[in-house]
Amino acid sequence: MIETLYGKIIETDPLSYSVIIECAGVGYKTTVSANTFSKLPQSSLLADGTASGSPIRIYTHMAVKEDAVELYGFYSRQELEAFKLLISVSGVGPKAGMSILSLFTPSGLSAAIASGDSKSISRAPGVGPKTAARVVLELKDKFAKLFPTLAEGGDGALSEAASSVFNATGKLADAQTALQALGYSRSETAAAMRNVDVNADVETIIKQALNALLKS
Repeated sequence: MIETLYGKIIETDPLSYSVIIECAGVGYKTTVSANTFSKLPQSSLLADGTASGSPIRIYTHMAVKEDAVELYGFYSRQELEAFKLLISVSGVGPKAGMSILSLFTPSGLSAAIASGDSKSISRAPGVGPKTAARVVLELKDKFAKLFPTLAEGGDGALSEAASSVFNATGKLADAQTALQALGYSRSETAAAMRNVDVNADVETIIKQALNALLKS
């Protein structure tokens, strides 16, 4: 099993939240949460093809399927442990787990679970009400042991990456205002705008976010 990766980032994809980390000459493609992605340095290659910047370490989980082996990366061991607990719940696969951790910090998720707030958890793309309810039911005691000090609930439970949507200016801010005018909450808007094309015009960003909201 690959427990950690230590190397330099040579490629990033903000749309899929994936990075390629070069370790001893080998590049490992790793899917990360939005929270982790926001903490990582952007890739930068020199003229000779080598990566600039300092090496970074991320904690990893390796998922083995019949047709693929995938790596999921986390900035902290705390986030990795939260991910492992999430995917232990029936119906929560790695993608759903990453979706939840892109909306919440680990302590914020712990607070939501402790308070029985399955509605907030169900706002993560790909996570329905029944799945969110199972997360709360099955993980309440486990999260209490793993994160004894809980973060404040509500909007304070949002991850830095999700919260950054609401500090945006320009097109993202305009799209945010339009979505909230339609009745969507802060956390719903943050989750929906997680994968929009930031280079698109406002109308396209709103359409992409609405599509995500309708699928959630």
